[in-house]
Order: sequence, then C-alpha cells, then structure tokens
Amino acid sequence: MNENLYEMLRLRFPGNPDAPCLILPDGDRVSYDRLDRESARYAGLLVSSGVKPGDRVAVQVRKSPQALCLYLGCLRAGAVYLPMNDAYQRHEIEFILGDATPRVLVCRPQIRALADELAAKSAVARVIELDDNGGGALASEAAAQPDTFSTVVRTGDDLAAILYTSGTTGRSKGAMLSHRNLFSNADVLHRYWGFRPGDVLLHMLPIFHVHGLFVATHCTLMNGTPMFFEPRFDVGRAIELLPKTTVFMGVPTYYVRLLSEPGFTRKLCAGMRLFVSGSAPLLMETFNAFKTRTGHTIVERYGMTEGNMFSSNPYDGERRGGTVGFPLPGVSIRIVDDENRPVQGGGIGQILVKGENVFCGYWRMPEKTREEFTDDGFFKTGDMGKRDDDGYISIVGRLKDVIITGGLNVYPKEIEEIIDAMPGVFESAVVGVPHPDFGEAVVALVVRLADEAGGAMTEAGIIAALKGVLANFKVPKRVHFVAALPRNSMGKVQKMVLREQYA
Repeated sequence: MNENLYEMLRLRFPGNPDAPCLILPDGDRVSYDRLDRESARYAGLLVSSGVKPGDRVAVQVRKSPQALCLYLGCLRAGAVYLPMNDAYQRHEIEFILGDATPRVLVCRPQIRALADELAAKSAVARVIELDDNGGGALASEAAAQPDTFSTVVRTGDDLAAILYTSGTTGRSKGAMLSHRNLFSNADVLHRYWGFRPGDVLLHMLPIFHVHGLFVATHCTLMNGTPMFFEPRFDVGRAIELLPKTTVFMGVPTYYVRLLSEPGFTRKLCAGMRLFVSGSAPLLMETFNAFKTRTGHTIVERYGMTEGNMFSSNPYDGERRGGTVGFPLPGVSIRIVDDENRPVQGGGIGQILVKGENVFCGYWRMPEKTREEFTDDGFFKTGDMGKRDDDGYISIVGRLKDVIITGGLNVYPKEIEEIIDAMPGVFESAVVGVPHPDFGEAVVALVVRLADEAGGAMTEAGIIAALKGVLANFKVPKRVHFVAALPRNSMGKVQKMVLREQYA
C-alpha cells in the first residue's frame, strides 16, 4: 500500500472530477481533477530539477493556488516540503538553508539576489521563482510538464515535511513530520469536527504553518469539498464570504477583528456550522462576546508544530471557554511535575503527549530529540497546563515563561486572566525580568480599552486590585501600559521580546 500522504488524500477526492476544490478571489474555480493534474505538473518539474525522494524543497513564497500545488507536488515526488515564513530575513533563511541543505529553493522574485547568494553558500542546486500572484518561472516551467504523474511510493514513516520552530529560546529546530504523522491527524480532525458533504471552508490562514497548511487544507481535501482560498485575512472579505461557507478556522486576532465590525451579526453566521480557534490563547472576553453576538460557540483546540493538534473542545458537548478540551482520539496527554510524576487534583504541570501524530524528532539533532522524549515515548511539549475534574485541559503558559521569584513559581496566565477581567482592560501579558534580590520580578504589560474607563486605569490601581486576590509574591512589581502586545505571524504574544524590552 502506498502511504504517501497525497495518495491517502486523493482517495477521498469526490467521484465527480469537476467538483470544485478551490474558489479563488477572482471567481475562478479549481476542480479536484485540475488540482490533481496541476500537482502532477509540479511533481514532474521537481523530478526534472533533480529532486529525489527524501530531498528537501525549501519554499518561501506568498499564499497562492500554485503554492498549494507545489506542496502537493512535493508530496507526490516523495520529497520533503520545507515551508518558510515569508517574513523571514537573511539570518533566518541562511540558517535554515545551511541546516536543511535543500535540493531546491523556491522564492519570491523580490529576494532573488539574496536567495542566490545564500543558496550558493549552502550548495542548493537550484533557485526558482514563484511570484505573489502565482506566476514566474516555477509556474511557467510546471505548465510545460505532463499533467499525469505516478505518485512516489512512501511508507508512513518516511518524511513528508520539516517545519522550523521559531527558535525564541535558542537555535531554531526543524521538526520532522512523516506521512503517517500528518495523515493520522487529518483523519482524526476530519471525524472529530464532523466534516460532512456540503461543507465549505473559508481559508484565510497562511500556508507556511501547520494551522493553514495542514489542519485547514487537509480537512477540506479529506472531505472532498470546496474552500474559498483567500490570500490573507481581510475582515471585509470575511463578512462577504461567511454567508457562503460553513466552516471557518482562525487565530484569536481574526475573531477580535470580526467582533469590531457592526456588520458581523447573528444573521450573517446563520449558515455556519463550525468556528475553530487556535495558534494562540483565546481570551474569555472574546469567547463570550462571540457567543453572544453570533449564537455560535468557538471550538478552541491545542497543538504545535511538533504534532499538529493534540486536543480540542468537543464538537458535540460543552465547549468550555478558557480550555482546550480533551485529548483527541488516539492521543494521550499527561500532566506531570518536575519528577515526571502525574499531577493530581487539578494541579499545574508540564504537558506530555503521545500519538501517531507526534513528530519523528528534530532534524539532525538526535541528542535534543532524546532529551525531549520520555523513556516511554511521550513528547515534552514545554507547555504548562492543568486538567479540571471534568477532564478539560487548560494551558497556563510555557515552561520557559514560568517566573521564579524568590524561589516560588508564578504562572503568568493566572495573573493575566485576573487583569484581563478588570474594567477598561483589553488584554495583558505578564513576564519575569531580572531582579537583584528575587532572581526575577513579575512585570505586567497592559493594553487599555479605548474608552474613559480604560484611560483612567493606573499602575497603582491594578496592583492594589491584584493584592486583594493574589498572594503577594504573584503581584507584579511594575505595570506598564502599552498600545499593543508584540505578536508573531500566528498571533502568539512574543514574550521573549517583552522580557528583553523591560529587563
């Protein structure tokens, strides 16, 4: 049996070859048959460029149908797809090319000179362009290839993709994901979230990240139904398209922006079946406001580059705000203390995960891989969490974000939730900064709401309010008001930036 991910997805394509897969902004529709033929052309181009099974293909381009066909073509050729954030600059690109040693680099025309320079240093055999509109040499050469291709046979253990982590705490690491890792998660999510005939996905996520490239895209392809394939999130465009769709996946920022629009109403969402949020924590204020405005309860889930999705609030059943639900079918989750013992009674500990979706390890880092897995095969996520009496899991922060002040552990999420609930607060972030006596001092960064109540808030007022509900060692030593919190492309607050800025 060919366990190549593309072949596993293709088996789910609809019987009608003219059934639409991608609905593009200009109204063009890419059928499943056309997607199959176009991905064959890209696979043929890669092979003609010298790409062999197991070779890496690095890609730093903007989202387009051609970029998606390149990904699928890469799978079909048996190569390893290596997407890069299109915001990466010289330092990040140079490191990844040197570490992954790809056979081919696909880039935007705007960085061709830099790409050629860095590719020469890393012995990349070929650099080829794909522009922001899906044109360029890559598309032109692919068009000249045959529209049939015999998908290369792969086992489930063969690598399908390498995605580099952000590297905020040191060297960036390449997470190796196999064909089985990706298929198993797609299959579970497709069933767990109740995908069905007639579903239409509104796809506004980037495709250099697991959320947009794997979760959203794979679920749609497994379902054999269409998706509106938009280049980016645009709130006006979302309001225009939501009445034509049934499923939407986004990061919390998308939901905040939708709620800021008067035209985003319950009537607009009447035909929607599912809203999913992830990649960053969803504020309770947003969760509740969305439910009140639309009548829909957002499904919040939990995952990471090293394994796609680990847990989710249920499709059928209570979707509990502030939690990421239960382990997905086939996934085991432990919450343990520093001695790797299970934490009891809702206590906080590190989250460990195990399942077919969990990655194979870090590229060319065998020692780091061994460190990050327990003897019985559980991956140490580095996330801190707790499980309530009903089994719902909540994320309280990253292990690296835990503040140790005077020898006592402080979990930022606990403080952030209290500050976020204060009148006049839009959101907050709590970090630890160096302190001569305590080792680390607790510092809060607060974004005010743009109204009188928010404007009247003071540092002393927030500290006084916290002293009434928290142990003194958890109360911030300082509160700084900021216009916005720094975020990465997926909406996660960059606490490393804050720690450096306020050290």
